[in-house]
Amino acid sequence: MTELLTSAQMRAIEQAAIASGSVTGLTLMERAGQGVVDAILDEWPELALSSYKAVVLCGPGNNGGDGFVIARLLKQRGWGVEVFLYGDPENLPPDARVNYQRWGGMGEVQALKSETFPQFHKCHFDVICDALFGTGLARPVQGDVANVLKRMRLGGWSYERSLRQTEHYVAVDIPTSICADSGQLILEKENALAHFRADLTVTFHAPKLGHFLADGPDIVGKLVVKDIGLKSRVRDVVTLNGCPDDLAKEAYFHKYTHGHALILSGPSGKTGAARLAARAALRVGAGLVTLGTAHEALFENAAHLTAIMLTEIDGAEALSETLKDKRINAFCAGPGFGVERAGAVRPSLFAAKRHKRIGRQRRARALLSVLLAAKRPTVLDADALTALSQDEGLFAALHPGCVLTPHAGEFKRLFPDIAAKLGAPATTGPAYSKLDATREAAKRAGSVVLFKGPDTVIASPDGHATVNAAVYERAAPWLATAGSGDVLAGIITGLLARGHSPHQAAETGAWLHTEAARSFGPGLIAEDLPEELPKVFRQLGL
Repeated sequence: MTELLTSAQMRAIEQAAIASGSVTGLTLMERAGQGVVDAILDEWPELALSSYKAVVLCGPGNNGGDGFVIARLLKQRGWGVEVFLYGDPENLPPDARVNYQRWGGMGEVQALKSETFPQFHKCHFDVICDALFGTGLARPVQGDVANVLKRMRLGGWSYERSLRQTEHYVAVDIPTSICADSGQLILEKENALAHFRADLTVTFHAPKLGHFLADGPDIVGKLVVKDIGLKSRVRDVVTLNGCPDDLAKEAYFHKYTHGHALILSGPSGKTGAARLAARAALRVGAGLVTLGTAHEALFENAAHLTAIMLTEIDGAEALSETLKDKRINAFCAGPGFGVERAGAVRPSLFAAKRHKRIGRQRRARALLSVLLAAKRPTVLDADALTALSQDEGLFAALHPGCVLTPHAGEFKRLFPDIAAKLGAPATTGPAYSKLDATREAAKRAGSVVLFKGPDTVIASPDGHATVNAAVYERAAPWLATAGSGDVLAGIITGLLARGHSPHQAAETGAWLHTEAARSFGPGLIAEDLPEELPKVFRQLGL
């Protein structure tokens, strides 16, 4: 799996390599600049055929030093290059100052001032390179930098650019104003446009968390990682969820070898979500799947099921009796379960109807109490999460075998204080991130938390975390369809039944969920996802 680094971890890796004597800072800077130029020419091969014009914006740190290298290498190719520096050249770090001086022998360095900077709607550049701050930015840009970036947004990204499509915007490490650790834009309200939006972002050694979280993927454009000869030597590394290596063929003696999953269904008229989850659990490889249903929905479910078994579970006593079968080794509760949010049961309803709804909610909470008391691997999704948010006793019964799968709204109901921190505007960096929020939630719950979204984060109570990002080449926007979350819950449940640990089941399930969507493509509906899993398995050689 690919490592995702924080800005501090990347600095530690660079400093350790320099301190060891295996490489110098100047060498790393030269390799970085060359990597950016190579990435530009790889992305737009036509730029290698002749000389073009570029403007390079250099900042006061080593990211600016990378920019001077880029300018020099493009100039050596015959390009016309203009360089702007923000800050006093005398205050540049030693390596950046060397490259500032090297560029000084080839061209002029202009001060980055809003009153002297060319208006982008009047000047044409083929490449506009952001080497201002990189991963080191920890506060909102102000003054001249903010004014220049706003002018670029208003001139360079306007209607005129959509007609020409000839300017290429390139960021070194990460676009200015994006927090490298959280992916959030660090901006002041009055400077909401003061950020660089890239077509191509070139980073070094390993991608950073901010490339995959929050606003990062939208601002980064295409991400390219260039090797500059470093080795990772840091702890607590978050990984980017990749092709799972724990789905190898297993001995298959009989159906119970791959476990028995129990999915609890909701009331009549709301049973489809649980059937989606059950189908997914069966398709991902659970040996048996049983749907536990209330009496009122028994025939409704029976009319739709064949390979999935069915048992009547109307209350806690019936569930306790069912769970005496120890071969049932994984549970799923929540999809269409019948627990409504606070205020959903309106006093104005007819008394009989209101009484029925309250009865369904009591049944659901009683069943959850029995499931959690059994201490077996359990996926809690949708309505089960609503129940947890309304009942402190249920929340306290969570255990390390549980996997919680909230989307943003459910996360906010479960962890309102954590969600408030995550939703607060980022004013300094490193900003509080979705990774931080998921880790804090997992520690509080004592369970694995899978916080859904294009930037899905999976965290365990001990802080171990994985990011499953459906962005860049893995984007699957058609996953935003009703029922897709129910399928994900079922996939994770099936993997738990097969013997995967809660964290493994969550990260493998999230990866398979995305790959199934990508395999099917546009037009996807939730029912398609389980049926696409065999194709994904074949592609994995399973």
